[in-house]
Amino acid sequence: MSKSIKYCESLIKYQRLKTRVVHIGDVPLGGDFPIRVQSMTTTDSMDTKATVEQSIRMIEAGCEYVRITAPSIKEAQNLAEIKKELRKQGYTTPLIADIHFTPNAALEAARIVEKVRINPGNFADRKKFQEIEYTDQSYNDELERIHHRFSPLVKVCKEEGCALRIGSNHGSLSDRILSRYGDTPLGMVESAMEFLRICENYNYHEIVLSMKSSNTRVMVQAYRLLVNKMDAEGMNYPLHLGVTEAGEGEDGRIKSAVGIGTLLEDGLGDTIRVSLTEEPEYEIPVAKSLVDRYAHRKEHEKIAVKTDFDLSPFEYQPRKTNSVLNIGGDNVPRVMADLALEPQINRDTLTQLGYQYFEAEDKWGIGDFACDYIFINKMKINFDLPGTLGVVQAYSVWKDKKEQQHYPQINTTEYLENSSFHPQLNFLYLTLADLSEDLIKKLKNDPTAVLIIDTYNEHGMVEQRQIFRELLAQKCSTPVIIGRYYGDLPSANMQLFSATDMGALLIDGLGEGVFIASENCGPLSIVNQTAFGILQASRTRISKTEYISCPSCGRTLFDLQETTALVWNKTSHLKGIKIGIMGCIVNGPGEMADADYGYVGTGVGKISLYRGQNVVQANLPMEEAVDALIDLMKEDGVWVEAQELDAVY
Repeated sequence: MSKSIKYCESLIKYQRLKTRVVHIGDVPLGGDFPIRVQSMTTTDSMDTKATVEQSIRMIEAGCEYVRITAPSIKEAQNLAEIKKELRKQGYTTPLIADIHFTPNAALEAARIVEKVRINPGNFADRKKFQEIEYTDQSYNDELERIHHRFSPLVKVCKEEGCALRIGSNHGSLSDRILSRYGDTPLGMVESAMEFLRICENYNYHEIVLSMKSSNTRVMVQAYRLLVNKMDAEGMNYPLHLGVTEAGEGEDGRIKSAVGIGTLLEDGLGDTIRVSLTEEPEYEIPVAKSLVDRYAHRKEHEKIAVKTDFDLSPFEYQPRKTNSVLNIGGDNVPRVMADLALEPQINRDTLTQLGYQYFEAEDKWGIGDFACDYIFINKMKINFDLPGTLGVVQAYSVWKDKKEQQHYPQINTTEYLENSSFHPQLNFLYLTLADLSEDLIKKLKNDPTAVLIIDTYNEHGMVEQRQIFRELLAQKCSTPVIIGRYYGDLPSANMQLFSATDMGALLIDGLGEGVFIASENCGPLSIVNQTAFGILQASRTRISKTEYISCPSCGRTLFDLQETTALVWNKTSHLKGIKIGIMGCIVNGPGEMADADYGYVGTGVGKISLYRGQNVVQANLPMEEAVDALIDLMKEDGVWVEAQELDAVY
């Protein structure tokens, strides 16, 4: 890995990035300390009793830092009462004040809590959604103004022994940053680095950094670039990882795992928060499941390197591949389901995979989560299949029957020793150890081959990434299905682990499909939906409406969970639309920058609707807002009635 693209300690072995230790109360962060887990209260910060009770639930669930919003001086002052009551009840967990727009509130909080979090885009910089032409002089003048407004907080933090998190958010970059760097990972990094350099001028180093986005691809690229920039300037501050506005339920968990897990796999991250639109104590088990995988990861089997190839970690450059039937090329990534361990395969089996058989009409209905291929190994199918479904079976069985819609899975020995395969599509199963010069030479001349890659290494994602590096180095454009096996796991962990392992490859443009093989990890339907969820979270195949929903906090102006459910009930049948649901203006047009439509709390009982980042209807009564959102979609021609989305036969 060349120094110009370095963002982690190693691409072939697990090694946590060695960061400096930051002292946050009696729970230090970084260095050789464990990856810490944190969350944020959702109560009114002026309600001491409710905030204390919720904080205790979070702590008892395993939360190591508790973050509390302090949007004004009065909330900042009340942090003293919250802290006093927690300490009185025997809880010493460090508290973090979350500050937006109000430097004076940050100064107050820094004298009370163990850490203050600020967002450079709305703390001292200007955010009016204006395009301004900055000369070098005017840009530097703004930096000087920021220095003047920010430096008092730095001095107070240093005097009080209070740590500071400088957290850039993709959706709240200032007008100044956007004008120079655009809406980019580089803009996020430079926004934080400007504040970081000010801290270093005052010899203040109790700093944690974060680069959050609802777009997992942007989030990952920003963290990598931040590490690279810090390394170039001799810095090694610890990292707080999180995907902002991930949402709720399985979708929120999968999306968080794709973003956070990708970075954890490469040894990045000293603390994490899984931001779900749920009660904060429910975030903690998810976060712990993600970080616990790495407790002994450094002991993994050594990964062989035959050829080295530097992937670009700071931009999305999908690997160019052949188009083989409907796999690779310009096709969306495919989903292969594992039926090899099923006691039998019948029409009801396919119901769990997105297909519904209507006996009266003798037709198949195809849903949004209908898998593209099923792997049956040596099993048999004794009924007519949906016309869009491909069947993958062991070569030893396939070669004797060669049934329609059936394609062989071949091992490397069979592949190298034979030449009689399917004329259109053949699946070659292999691991890194199977990848030889002779094999790659044959693949480069085979327009019918698709790889199914697997790994038995505990550090499996990195071993599979090495397969792609070898293929790229040899200019082999054979499409690849990413395969992983998970056995005897709760379905929740299967989802988190597969999202980490596969999402980390897909997010870099590697892989033309996914194949989750599972045993005792829950029903087929969950495994299948997980596969589609991973593709959606990595932004490679959009199968349903995506909700960018803030996790709720004390600023929220309505019941976020209830409102999210209401919007979901009316719009979840749509495909390929992103809807932002934000509890307040802080997390409004900026944080949902990636959304097509926005539903934002702007006052008690008042909602403003956005098209992109532009307000189209302001301060609507809440009871009218969802219908108005639907009318807006109708006006744009993207609305479809649910009954019009009948199954395709």
